Amino acid sequence: MSCPFAGSTAVAPTSAPLATALPGTYPAAVNNRYRSIEDPALVRRILQRPEDFTPANALDTAIDLEPAALRILAAERFFLPPVLASAGGAAHLAVRRIVARFFSPARVAAQAEPIRARVAGICAALAADYRNGARVDLAAHLAAVIPPEVMARLTGIPVPPAADLKAWSLDSLELFWGWPDAARQRELAASAAGFHAWLRTSVAQAVARDDGNLYAALHQGGVDLDRIRSLGYFLTIAGQETTAMLISTTLAAALHGGRWDSCAQESAAAQLVARSLARASSVPTWRRVVRADIELDGVRFAAGEQLVLRLSGGALMEDGDDDSLAFGFGIHRCLGAGLARMETEVVLHTAARALPGLNPAGGEPDWMHLLSFQWPRTVFSSWPGAGVAA
Repeated sequence: MSCPFAGSTAVAPTSAPLATALPGTYPAAVNNRYRSIEDPALVRRILQRPEDFTPANALDTAIDLEPAALRILAAERFFLPPVLASAGGAAHLAVRRIVARFFSPARVAAQAEPIRARVAGICAALAADYRNGARVDLAAHLAAVIPPEVMARLTGIPVPPAADLKAWSLDSLELFWGWPDAARQRELAASAAGFHAWLRTSVAQAVARDDGNLYAALHQGGVDLDRIRSLGYFLTIAGQETTAMLISTTLAAALHGGRWDSCAQESAAAQLVARSLARASSVPTWRRVVRADIELDGVRFAAGEQLVLRLSGGALMEDGDDDSLAFGFGIHRCLGAGLARMETEVVLHTAARALPGLNPAGGEPDWMHLLSFQWPRTVFSSWPGAGVAA
């Protein structure tokens, strides 16, 4: 059914995925704002009724920002109007149709071979490091590398330099879905403002090129520049960072679960990706807000209530691993679902074939948790007998 986030104090994040509701992980500012919906059937019903449970809060900050942070954003004219994930009605569908063309099944399938070749090349280079006794972080060398390259090929839009992209993505996720203190908010706001400024130029240049890229297609479809920037802001993050998180999660599951060598078989790799999506998706929850008082399946909701819907873990892993909610449900289901699943399967399968016998190095990964995102920060690995330094 449903339950509120209980508890009133923040505690240290867990070192494992939030497979079940762990209210104590969240601070009072989050616990008191949101109502958690855990029943998968009820989550589906809510997502099927966007007119009653709107996405208006999907991209809001999880907590209220301090005035100093807001002033930093205002100085950059930081503005992210509703579009795609946070929009509804005809405007949402019009944008969704344009974006969907860039992530069609045929275009996604065509990326499998380039990904396979790129991963094989990376692994060949890493083999020498392993032989020299290095401890290799697969999150940095594989998960962080592949998704941005794929996104750039599919959309025709250049991504920022790798270091900037990673910093901007993680900082924005923390700003919007975390609970930073006042000083940290100022740091994150400055980072977000820098990203927004880069995006302002990037969108203008892409629209002017008019070479079939995603931004140009949106502009031709009547989407104004503010909404294109808003979509670009979160697509740049969601299109690559959440996939990088899923790849890291699945690589860690293979290594620490004793399944690495078996994932050299495509079927085993696909099974483990599905299991990761069901148990520890990089997007384990998503938000909705109640438009008006309503009763649904015997559960009452009040106008203005903010909901956190469980998409992964919890009851979804109790009777077999159900990954049917991992990418959302209904008209807002993630357009990149097929791409993220395929990328993760190919990376895992190819790496396991190229580097047989790989072991985890060190203890269990350290997990990062935000309101709607989770991932292992590092995935250290070694080859046995290589004399890995502690």
